[in-house]
Amino acid sequence: MTEASEKSPSDGARAVVADAQDPARRPDVLFRVRRPAGAEPNVWWSVGAFIVVAAGILLSLNWLPG
Repeated sequence: MTEASEKSPSDGARAVVADAQDPARRPDVLFRVRRPAGAEPNVWWSVGAFIVVAAGILLSLNWLPG
């Protein structure tokens, strides 16, 4: 067998993972931030933001005639 066929598929996967970049540090990612465990924002911030945006949209639709 050749040397390339003697390598197991996991060897190639390990090489890819070893060469991988942190996705939170990519230049095309604007708002993604890697935080330490336990420092994630609370889920209720997302719920509250949704309610505020939805209420703002509904209030602004009241200004439209018709």
